[in-house]
Amino acid sequence: MADAVTLAIAADDIRTRVGELGAAISEDYRGRRPIVVGVLTGALWFVADLVRQIEVDLDVDFLLLNRFGEGGRIRLQTDTSVPLVGRDVLLVEDIVDTGLSLTVLRRMIEEREASSVRCAALIDKTTRRIVDVPLEYRGFEVGDEFLVGYGLDHEGRFRNLPDLWAVLDLATFSADPGTFARRVFRTG
Repeated sequence: MADAVTLAIAADDIRTRVGELGAAISEDYRGRRPIVVGVLTGALWFVADLVRQIEVDLDVDFLLLNRFGEGGRIRLQTDTSVPLVGRDVLLVEDIVDTGLSLTVLRRMIEEREASSVRCAALIDKTTRRIVDVPLEYRGFEVGDEFLVGYGLDHEGRFRNLPDLWAVLDLATFSADPGTFARRVFRTG
């Protein structure tokens, strides 16, 4: 199992980068009151840390997407609780890979007559991009590896890890995720 998973991005590096993103966002939104819209569930950790680094008055809301049917059509399962008309919206994603979900989200928010729409993502997998979608704030660009930790999961597990781990051998990892759990949580 040791060769199946490796530390990709340490918690200290995540914390530093989130601080840098918060500073950039603060500068760009100075004098405005944006609404940060996090995409559940994976972005929850990133949103929580990011908004604490943004030094402007803001609102926070969430939405939840589901994929369904052949071809993975995207459906809005849970919408924001406030109208976005006339608002400066900052969409926050945990990870952007193909760009398909983010393209749908941006279009959805723009159709609600938001004043502006910008996007932030902790992880950007540009090598997997199918649709060229604007990403104004990028935490880390990574390759095609499967990641767990800091909101990213494997079958619902490992979101609560403070670091990001790259799964190098998904078959071995999937067959026995408990070995990894014992390693990172230091349990019997």
